[in-house]
Amino acid sequence: MASAPKKTNAMRELERAGIAYCTHVYEHVEGDFSGVHVAEQLGEDPDQVFKTLVTVAPTGEHVVCCIPVRCELDLKRAAKAAGVKSLSMLHLRDLTAVTGYVRGGCSPVGMKRVFPTVIDETCQLFDTIMISGGRRGLQLELDPAELVSFCHAALADIVQEGI
Repeated sequence: MASAPKKTNAMRELERAGIAYCTHVYEHVEGDFSGVHVAEQLGEDPDQVFKTLVTVAPTGEHVVCCIPVRCELDLKRAAKAAGVKSLSMLHLRDLTAVTGYVRGGCSPVGMKRVFPTVIDETCQLFDTIMISGGRRGLQLELDPAELVSFCHAALADIVQEGI
């Protein structure tokens, strides 16, 4: 019988909040950060597996965006949803310092600080979605409504058209 994965900040915070989740472990190949590949490994719909992207407003405020892994973030739509003038992607070199997470293991739950969060509205199409569990090789499956509530997230159409 496989042992349970080591607890991450994301798992601890969800448990403290009483939010149920299931863990899914996958084989992480160094250098491969494709969310679509993760969804394929887990046998899941890529529209149901969400990636976490961290952006920066001109004021220096960070905004977290969660979108399906096969989609690209529309920065203009995300800025509008977050109520800021514009957004740009956080430089990868700053990700760990800002969030406490590494590329491929960034979760909207359990970051060093709580940031404004926008989740693509398509999450509502599913009973459960998957997000990073806070480290590479670990996904958490949970109710999207509970995630939205926990993160105090806005729901909006934040993906690029025609992708």
